[in-house]
Amino acid sequence: MTQPTETDTIWVTQEAYERLQQELAHLKGDVWTDITTKIAAARDEGDLKENGGYHAAREEQGKTKARIDQLESMLRRAEVGEKPADDGLVEAGMIVTIRFAGDSDTEQFLLGSRELLSMDSTVEIDVYSPTSPLGAAILGKSVGDTVSYETPNGKSMSVEVVAAKPF
Repeated sequence: MTQPTETDTIWVTQEAYERLQQELAHLKGDVWTDITTKIAAARDEGDLKENGGYHAAREEQGKTKARIDQLESMLRRAEVGEKPADDGLVEAGMIVTIRFAGDSDTEQFLLGSRELLSMDSTVEIDVYSPTSPLGAAILGKSVGDTVSYETPNGKSMSVEVVAAKPF
């Protein structure tokens, strides 16, 4: 799966968008202040080469900065929408069940953004972007529809939409 670019839109609910904003504010505020205090205190201890507290705080600062950058990128790219209706129409924010042509087994995934999953850490499900080949093919389709799409390796696949329920 490819990494999102700065131009890829991610779909989130208003609730998820606000939660991401709160996390960002917390990281840039209290968490960042705490880390810089730890770094300053460790720096005051002297020799930085063998100062485990200093190196641990700098590592924590790097991880926090990476998460801040990730959140800022997601918030810039976010498209806020309402929870989709439970009408069998495939939209972003839905748990979709599909069946590949010629296969009796079904597959289920969330059509949307991984950030929707972080609201409920107990949910373990694959996530497909609405802009992925499969996501784009089924977007706007209804339960019972069969569509074909081209996979990234150029192979044509047919899938039937078996179910579509709001996440």
